[in-house]
Amino acid sequence: MKSLRNACSSFLFLLTCVSAVAQTSGPDTRQISDPKAIASASNPNARPIPIDDLYFTRNVSSASWSPDGKEIAFTTNISGRSNLWKVNADGAWPIQLTQSDERQLGETFSPDGKWIVFQQDTGGNELWDVFAVPSGGGEVINLTNTPEIREESPRWSPDGKTIALNTKPKDGTVYDITLMDWATRKMTPLTHEGTPDHVWPLLITSNEKGGYQNVGLLDSAGKKLAWVTETKWEAGSGDFSPDGKWITYTINADGRVDTFIADIATMRPEKIPVAGGVNGFAAYPSSFSPSGDRLLLSHESSVEPGDFWVYDLSSRKTRQLTYSAIASLNSAPRAPSQVISYKSFDGKTISALLWIPFNLNRDGSNPALVLPHGGPTGQSADYWSRRVAAFVSRGYVCIEPNVRGSTGYGVEFQKANYKDLGGGDLQDEVYAAKFLEATGYVNPKKIGITGGSYGGFMTLMAIGKTPDVWAAGVELYGIIDWMTMLQHSDPELQQYEKSLLGDPVKDRSVYDAASPITYIHSVKAPLLVLQGDNDPRVPKEEAEQVVTLLKKDGKTVDAHYYANEGHGFEKRENQIDSIRRTVAWFDKYLKGTN
Repeated sequence: MKSLRNACSSFLFLLTCVSAVAQTSGPDTRQISDPKAIASASNPNARPIPIDDLYFTRNVSSASWSPDGKEIAFTTNISGRSNLWKVNADGAWPIQLTQSDERQLGETFSPDGKWIVFQQDTGGNELWDVFAVPSGGGEVINLTNTPEIREESPRWSPDGKTIALNTKPKDGTVYDITLMDWATRKMTPLTHEGTPDHVWPLLITSNEKGGYQNVGLLDSAGKKLAWVTETKWEAGSGDFSPDGKWITYTINADGRVDTFIADIATMRPEKIPVAGGVNGFAAYPSSFSPSGDRLLLSHESSVEPGDFWVYDLSSRKTRQLTYSAIASLNSAPRAPSQVISYKSFDGKTISALLWIPFNLNRDGSNPALVLPHGGPTGQSADYWSRRVAAFVSRGYVCIEPNVRGSTGYGVEFQKANYKDLGGGDLQDEVYAAKFLEATGYVNPKKIGITGGSYGGFMTLMAIGKTPDVWAAGVELYGIIDWMTMLQHSDPELQQYEKSLLGDPVKDRSVYDAASPITYIHSVKAPLLVLQGDNDPRVPKEEAEQVVTLLKKDGKTVDAHYYANEGHGFEKRENQIDSIRRTVAWFDKYLKGTN
């Protein structure tokens, strides 16, 4: 760590003069897309991708290097459950370390390599406990066993004697840091501690630079900040190399994310050679191998499921480590996304991901789906989506707009829906539907809408407030009433809600105007509701209100509730069931097939 301090302090002056990424590009440089220039490619081999092929393709996430750099522990759902596995860092068939019906993530090796700690909840309730398992396999131990407290993100001290945790009581609104003694399991809250020996240079992400997220090096002793990037896109800090000579960061340009590495001595950036899509640094606490000679990366795109890749710093070459797609999926043609931009009702530029199925006629006859994202402080990026692949391969034109309130386009854009949820951002979704119609491919009477969480809220808002635009909807765990959300949701999320809508007493009219329940009696589109029983973020009561009100009005509505699921569906059989129900719903009401 001493070399890290020296390296950073030596080049802080250089950094004030030279930025690693002197980018002038950003959201302001976007060109408005011509809908008539959008084309459907011809592919004689195109076919609907079987649902099982999509959902038996695995996920990988949450990786950690072993101390000797020979193994990588990670989470995957090869078994149909998100459990803990490990793989040889040079490549091999992975070995399953744990078997549980519950999801497990956040794993990290102990400094001596003998143990792996990770977090696990019950039935999607997000009340995480921290567990440990021998790195060679063996009995799983619950280290915390506190049903009413969340313990998350375990990190070992360098000597292996202490584990730091993020902790929050079920009814708490903020997280604290707690230290657990590995030998005794004693938990000690960590208050504000600091000594001269614990002052390090920090690689940070900040929007101080004009409201756009950039990466900087902070000399915490001298309180000096030197910018590493200069972009109006969204940069994100990564890691220091073990010897302190290298740093990593990402740049998200309109939903496509690249990874970079820079030598602190010269601050000359290198783009890591990985294919386009969404790329990132995959391991915790660092994506650098312990020896610093390799980086663990994640890569996915609209046509490639997520996998881990290893980048060798000496050869400057990457190699694929995991292979998530099953063979039958690899052989199936998949229409890629394209990034488009359009003007909304007030002239604001909106970016979106657009998928055009193969072999469409430009005759205004085809069905389409608008896919609002969650958040609202989130972003649709060029991720692999099994759901979208299911829709597009079945002939649905799909668009995912990054409406006002989204991240990735600066603070001003992110705050553009403050006290206006379901107002301007809903119109951005409506104008996405108008863009689809303008391509000449889409029948405006065959446009549906579907999303989860805030996307579920937006689906409800859309079919109630703009009922003539939508022919069908499927909402997943969406909010119908912001006031009842304050009564039932997690206290931390209640604070987030207030940050978006204001004080629930003084701004009651804002809450009412932003609640789909205000417009629910105007719904015309048939609606399918899908919800987890244990959802702590958008409780089941929200979905039940929707169904009760629409049934009372004699509207077309159906619902299905998933036991032992939370905010999103983790179990493979429930994922498959939910997409089958969704496809059948849209086939019936947009295509006219049963």
